[in-house]
Amino acid sequence: MPEPSADPIHDTAPGLPRLLEVMRRLRDPETGCPWDIEQDFASIAPYTIEEAYEVADAIERGSMAELEGELGDLLLQVVFHARMAEERGDFSFDSVASGIAEKMIARHPHIFGDESREKSAEQQTRDWETVKAAERAARAETGVLDGVALGLPALMRAAKLQKRAARVGFDWPDVGEVLDKISEEAAELVEARDTLTQREVEEEMGDLLFVMANLARHLDVDPEVALRGANAKFTRRFNAVEAELRAMGKEPSQSDLSEMDALWDAAKRREKAAAQS
Repeated sequence: MPEPSADPIHDTAPGLPRLLEVMRRLRDPETGCPWDIEQDFASIAPYTIEEAYEVADAIERGSMAELEGELGDLLLQVVFHARMAEERGDFSFDSVASGIAEKMIARHPHIFGDESREKSAEQQTRDWETVKAAERAARAETGVLDGVALGLPALMRAAKLQKRAARVGFDWPDVGEVLDKISEEAAELVEARDTLTQREVEEEMGDLLFVMANLARHLDVDPEVALRGANAKFTRRFNAVEAELRAMGKEPSQSDLSEMDALWDAAKRREKAAAQS
């Protein structure tokens, strides 16, 4: 192995030592960057979440060049949190890396142990859940819903909570009953809009979204992925509406719903024709 560089900052050799040293110097209380020094876990956490979504966005758009950069930004977040923990004496980047390596080894006995690799994907999923359940028990997480992270996006967390509850039989047996519940919650939302407070309307809206997440699970659809797709489709079509209006010398504020709706339908038809060609 090559000897570590005496000056990792100016050594352009690839690898983590240079990045770890960059972060160490940024956090140096005497010579570091004032902004980086002031940060803590809570202030950095929103950036960590944002960077994870930017990774997903680059993947969604199929941009490998952007993905490389976004993965670097996400890695920086891990390094930042690990550095702050090391300064407190809690853990280090090395212990984080070692811990996840041990976890992956423990969760894949069919690769790193004596179990057979001749398993179906379904069997491997069941085995994975068994291992994770044992890990939760070791952390004294005895409740069915224990360990579902509070910081997850609400839609994703709803799906995970429902999946956990379904494992112990707390679930509608078929999609029809979920659809019936959606109709019920939608009716309650309409009633709430007319007769209840804004807080109660918000609660009914939450109930409807929660059941919609359950429907996605029953249909084997990831609700986050589905909604991201819907957002992307809306963005594409609205951009097409804006482009058509600009070609007419107009802005959306100078148009009306009827005109924009017609342009929307035209954009929708073009998309469908292009998909079929």
